[in-house]
Amino acid sequence: MFDLDLWREIFQSISKNKLRSLLSGFTVSFAILLFTLLFGIANGLENTFNGFFKDDAQNSIFIRPGKTTKPHKGFKAGRKIQFKNEDYEYLKNDFGNKVQYITSRVYKNFMASYKNEKNTYSIRAVHPDHQYLEKTLVYEGRYISAKDLEEESKVVVIGRLVEEDLFMKTVALGKYINLGGIQYKVVGVYRDDGGDNEERMIYMPISTAQKIYGNNDYVDQINMTYNPAMSYNEALSFSKLLTKKLKERFDVAPKDQSAVRVRNMAEASKNVNQMTTVLSVLIIIIGMGTLIAGIVGIANIMIFVVKERTKELGIRKALGATPKSIVTMIMLESVLVTSLAGYFGLLVGMGLLELIGDSLKEYFITNPSVSTNLIVGATIILIIAGAIAGYVPAKRAASIKPIVALRDE
Repeated sequence: MFDLDLWREIFQSISKNKLRSLLSGFTVSFAILLFTLLFGIANGLENTFNGFFKDDAQNSIFIRPGKTTKPHKGFKAGRKIQFKNEDYEYLKNDFGNKVQYITSRVYKNFMASYKNEKNTYSIRAVHPDHQYLEKTLVYEGRYISAKDLEEESKVVVIGRLVEEDLFMKTVALGKYINLGGIQYKVVGVYRDDGGDNEERMIYMPISTAQKIYGNNDYVDQINMTYNPAMSYNEALSFSKLLTKKLKERFDVAPKDQSAVRVRNMAEASKNVNQMTTVLSVLIIIIGMGTLIAGIVGIANIMIFVVKERTKELGIRKALGATPKSIVTMIMLESVLVTSLAGYFGLLVGMGLLELIGDSLKEYFITNPSVSTNLIVGATIILIIAGAIAGYVPAKRAASIKPIVALRDE
């Protein structure tokens, strides 16, 4: 299976023609290097855009009330729109399977204390579905439950950094914290990929906040996720329908853009996906073009090598070498040079990405790197490229007649 003499001859041929081997490898190394850098930068851009959505579900819709800017149906401009629990129920019940998860929000700020430790935190009063919209990962205890809402329980779920601030080395789960003079039991501790600000939040049941801190059914915001089976266009049509229905519900002029604001993450996701797809196609075209140029370059050099070794190959055939053995020798030499040079370019490219990765953040490129799939794909491409580059000259070498070769000068 492994012909030592054959490989010895291949290495001898490469060592005797160092300049030719170097030129052969350079074109492939440069092609793979460029290919790696382009893919790494594209991945870095995609990482940056994905980071924008890291904290929220990508199928989120945020609905915020504002003030009217146009008079409508006898109402003057400047009227404040106020969402209530009944609006939450309307959205939840009237849009059927278009809604996956939905929650209201009430915002508060309180001084929180435990024993001698105290700090001011943002409070979010929510429904249980909120956990899935914010990608909140509870690692101790549990999240807000439907029973908590029904019983208006004085319970909270705190962020990882809230626990570190107030409880130091003590476990927060099961303890009580003071919020504005009222004791709340900590039933859960969570972490959030959105960063430190998100991990310094405190969540409580929305019914509890409405009863204690206002004695009303007002909500500050309504968030939801649309059915993930929807396409981007269907999701955008759904948000337009929501906007229209809510404007009708609050007697807002159809062209008033400030009274009811609906932001759909589908729009941003669609734009990002389109941009990354176009970028990926361009990179593939540029990378493959460069790689093909490298293959053509090494093929031309191998053709020259065959011409240079015409007499040698003729002698080999005269001594009994078969066309198959000559084709194998030329192709293996080509595959070896291409593979080694390609891997060198790949390693240099990965090293450069690692070296300059942090400095590219100001250009919105985060953690530029190449995936394992790219490395495996590059390996396959290199082997195929080497075989293609060596095949044409190998076939020419195999067709040389010994008598013609021996006459060659």
